[in-house]
Amino acid sequence: MDAIRRTVAMATIVSLTLVGALGAALAADKPSAAQALHAWYKLVLELVRHTPTYSPPVASRSFAYLGVSVYEAIASGSDELQSLAGQLNGLTPVAPREADKAYDEAVVVNATMTFAAQNFFTHTGPTGQRALAAMAKKMEMDVSGDLPADVVSRSEDYGRAVAEHILKWSETDGGAVVENMGFPLEYKLTEGPAHWVPTSLIQQQQFPLLPHWGEVRTFAMPNGASCPVPPPPEYSEDPDSVFFKQALEVYEAVNHGTPEQKAIARFWSDDPMLSPTPPGHWISIALQALDHEDADLDRNVEALALLGVALADGFVGCWDAKYRYDLVRPITYIRRLIDKKWEALLITPPFPEYPSGHSTQSGAAAVVLTQLFGENFAFEDHTPEADGLMPRKFPSFRAAAEEAGISRLYGGIHYRAAIVEGLRQGQCIGAHVNALKTRK
Repeated sequence: MDAIRRTVAMATIVSLTLVGALGAALAADKPSAAQALHAWYKLVLELVRHTPTYSPPVASRSFAYLGVSVYEAIASGSDELQSLAGQLNGLTPVAPREADKAYDEAVVVNATMTFAAQNFFTHTGPTGQRALAAMAKKMEMDVSGDLPADVVSRSEDYGRAVAEHILKWSETDGGAVVENMGFPLEYKLTEGPAHWVPTSLIQQQQFPLLPHWGEVRTFAMPNGASCPVPPPPEYSEDPDSVFFKQALEVYEAVNHGTPEQKAIARFWSDDPMLSPTPPGHWISIALQALDHEDADLDRNVEALALLGVALADGFVGCWDAKYRYDLVRPITYIRRLIDKKWEALLITPPFPEYPSGHSTQSGAAAVVLTQLFGENFAFEDHTPEADGLMPRKFPSFRAAAEEAGISRLYGGIHYRAAIVEGLRQGQCIGAHVNALKTRK
């Protein structure tokens, strides 16, 4: 716990430093609405990275609601964007803007993100809350500039109203309350050698993370079972079986991994409390792509909303399948049958193996980002650079998703079937998101 407290303290200091840096960067001129949006998202990525309750599924949920909040606020004043109300499950229309009245989009963005971030990050602790307050104060001054007081007031009121509307919607999805960091206080493990058992000595992790997350309301697809995966290879301890061979592949990949494979595993590790989490990694990729394109405000809110929805639905769909099959992790199987002292390269997450969450959410993200930016959008990902890892280049979002998936085999925490089927599941989920209509 002391290590966690030190990590959180260091993280919030980083957040405060980030606020100051952003303020300095934006002080010379009134920031555009897109600049204000990116400033908030960069702070949110730091907060996600160091908020104890923010496991990947929980983080993905917040990214979705943040994205939809600012999308709906901007769509209401856009000639191009169409509301997602009536398209996303349970979302009702937000109040329209006052006719023939002036609004400032940067003020609307800032007010929306201020309210949303402060309400979706209530567990960041007092220092994190101070970081949020400092950001809100600085951005409020910068975006208001010398605008007429009535425009500022009207824009702020509207942004907050939209964010409050989305917050109330979020409270009915079944994922709003996360107790004990997502670990149930009581849980009956499935009997039999094919099923998940704890892989950590931490007392809290003797039961699996968020076993009911597959029941959380989805955004674009009908429910968590809408993109099913086939059963994994039949469990067997026969050395000639498919299951044993897939476990042996993981064993050999870790024992004889190349420096490149180990670098790939660490690049995509995205551990909670040590990174912005897997969904935050893809949000970071989207921000980099939008920066590279110098995208306008409509495109920014469209991309961040659709990606957020894809990531959130990805985790609900993946978790539905994980607890349907409840498959044993490689480290358990390998130690039982191949090598009692074997260690994976990465820390095995505390929940069932099949399918791979990295693969499902990455597959969904790649489908959505490819629709937005194109099939052969080449980019360099700098997300883990601040943690001392070299950036990596990709010829497409699909290639990045495939590398994110296989990284889990290189790290020793997933069999190949979980990666292959996770990517396919993600493609199905991404197709549901791409069916949403965002343009008039």
